[in-house]
Amino acid sequence: MIARRLRASLKGWGGVAAMLVACALTLVLALLLPLTHPRGNGSTGTGGPGLAQATQAKDDSCDGHPERMSPPPSNDETGRAVTAIKQRGYLSVGVDQNSYHWGYRDPNSKGSDLEGFDIDLAREIARQITGSPDAVRFHAIPTNQRIPAIKNHQVDMVVRTMTITCARLADVSFSEPYFTTGQQVLAPKSSSITGYDTSLAGRRICSAQGSTAGAKLTEDRKSGRLAVSADISTTVPNQLDCLVKLQLGEVDAVVTDGALAASQAAQDPTVELKGKPFTTEYYGVAMNKDDKDLVRRVNQVLEDYRKDGWQASYTRWLSQTLGKDSTPSRPPST
Repeated sequence: MIARRLRASLKGWGGVAAMLVACALTLVLALLLPLTHPRGNGSTGTGGPGLAQATQAKDDSCDGHPERMSPPPSNDETGRAVTAIKQRGYLSVGVDQNSYHWGYRDPNSKGSDLEGFDIDLAREIARQITGSPDAVRFHAIPTNQRIPAIKNHQVDMVVRTMTITCARLADVSFSEPYFTTGQQVLAPKSSSITGYDTSLAGRRICSAQGSTAGAKLTEDRKSGRLAVSADISTTVPNQLDCLVKLQLGEVDAVVTDGALAASQAAQDPTVELKGKPFTTEYYGVAMNKDDKDLVRRVNQVLEDYRKDGWQASYTRWLSQTLGKDSTPSRPPST
């Protein structure tokens, strides 16, 4: 009926052009009709192809640069999340206590307080929001509990060598990047493993549960980039547990962020990094998706911190293991 009425109304236009216009309009109407009739279950259309395509387009955009998905910085402190922190009087932060020079307890320091690069950043965020770098309560959180702790509001944020990924952006929000790294292989110096290559065939590889390393290992073994014979079944709650298993001979190699692996190599002179990084990843401060005002405020803290504080912290904690030149470790400019 739609096509017949259109042909009648277009009488006099003549020829093929009129029919092409009629067909095109009919097709547009046919595509739009399913989207205007919601189902009883809350979905739309007869299968939702339009919605699926829209979701895929968003995923494609994120897949290219998830580190660029954070909102712009802001000094505004009138938002709900920031106001709640200021009224409470302290910042609640999930951190690691076992990552050497990132977030760890030095038994030789007075009081064995938490210290490291991530700890410095958390204190700077607390300073700018509350007025004191000491107005922060740290909560040691395993790798696989970072996202649940944020979603359940157990902490305001997690500052714990957490890589920004598209998959994680579905559950939490991230700040702009504050550090650049990449996945690398850690193995005994005496090992014949040469890197993320065929030398891992038949080897036992350890990764942390919920880590980007574990996801990468699974993906690459399925695609054939990693030998099918590689045993990736060993996973642990905390990354440091992989180093322990390596020391005990229970695994042959560890795959983790190069920045973390370098710190573990500094703890144990019998192990070393093998080969070059095989990914590029960015650490970000993770927060609850509802706390958009806090994300923007943290981004402003990072803007200020890069100008004054970031380099000093890098020099103190990381230059020993990653080198004095911090340029490769700086976040992207875009």
